Amino acid sequence: MSVEPPSSGRPTGPPSGPLSGPSQPPPGGGPPSEPTGGGGGEGPEPRRPWWGSVPRVAIIATAVVAAVIIAVVLSRPDSGGTGASDGGTSTSQGEIFLQPAADTGPDPFTESTAEQSSASPVSPSPTELAPQNTVQGVQGGAPGLYGGTRNVASCDVEKQITYFEGAPDKQRAFASVVRVETSDVPAYLRSLTPVQLRMDTRVTNHGYKDGAATSYQAVLQTGTAVLVDDRGVPRVRCACGNPLSPPVAQQTAPKTTGEEWPGYDGAKVVMVTPAPEPVEVFVMCEPDGQWFERHKGDTGKKDRKTEKPDKPSPSVSVTTPTSPTDSTTSTGPPTTEPPSSETETKTETSPDSPSEPPSSESPPPPGSDTGSGTGSGTSSGTGGGTTDQAPAS
Repeated sequence: MSVEPPSSGRPTGPPSGPLSGPSQPPPGGGPPSEPTGGGGGEGPEPRRPWWGSVPRVAIIATAVVAAVIIAVVLSRPDSGGTGASDGGTSTSQGEIFLQPAADTGPDPFTESTAEQSSASPVSPSPTELAPQNTVQGVQGGAPGLYGGTRNVASCDVEKQITYFEGAPDKQRAFASVVRVETSDVPAYLRSLTPVQLRMDTRVTNHGYKDGAATSYQAVLQTGTAVLVDDRGVPRVRCACGNPLSPPVAQQTAPKTTGEEWPGYDGAKVVMVTPAPEPVEVFVMCEPDGQWFERHKGDTGKKDRKTEKPDKPSPSVSVTTPTSPTDSTTSTGPPTTEPPSSETETKTETSPDSPSEPPSSESPPPPGSDTGSGTGSGTSSGTGGGTTDQAPAS
């Protein structure tokens, strides 16, 4: 009896040798179709390909999703830093933007509400070169830290409120930075006190772009009009309406960008630390050397003359910027801490001699010494601790 192959030409069992190549999925991406038709006893079911295993597909899908999430987080401009997008004047991680007193700057929240600057732009000389990764800190309630003109507000708070009333999206973004309800922004602004800086001051500046608040590290020039809270900390820059918060430490040695003003020295930049208790009255200095008091939240209508303080220069401490709790983009303190500027590596030629000594009619600038003594405070640059360096009496 002769043996003839089946008319269909299909084998009746598994192949006797190895397969010619790995199993490939059909172009449609689905599993191979089941054979059709009859025939004699078929061989065992072929081995299921790896992509047909449900557990393996789930594991691979999870890995792909995780990789996409990591890529998004690492590529965000605010991941681990305080970058801001501002169409050409942005600062990336490790950069500090220099902002002159009258300059609006990038991404303003509103038009300027600042009055003409009247504070003399004189930067004090530090009593001792600050250790690397630290800046000089001054408490917000220190007499002489802020200046201005008696009975004249450096900022028009009501105009600021009017601007926000006409731009609800900006008001909402502003509220998210200062952490108040949107409807409470007017009351918040009225609770602040208009003053002018008497020292170049490091802050985190928050701009407005594409419907949201941005943030970048900045140094505000002496004479800048700001609104301060009841602890003396700058909270609004009046030339642009931007909210401010304490400076954030950089993970690398920062570089300055922007226009330097005459007399700028990174070693003389300070940061304002909150006063230990609420400040009821700010003791301020006029350009002509006269002194006056301004109550918190007042716009100058209740200003009154006062005597020159026994210590007109506030005590200076060495401190370290940390990630503030009110920053909208920072998720935690960086692992390293920055110097206030690249210029801090320079050697001071005369620590106790200010670059521009005040005249006999005007008081010494904040943080400068009137005697020959030098402070002895130092800091290791960790933990944000401070050591006061009291000026000579």
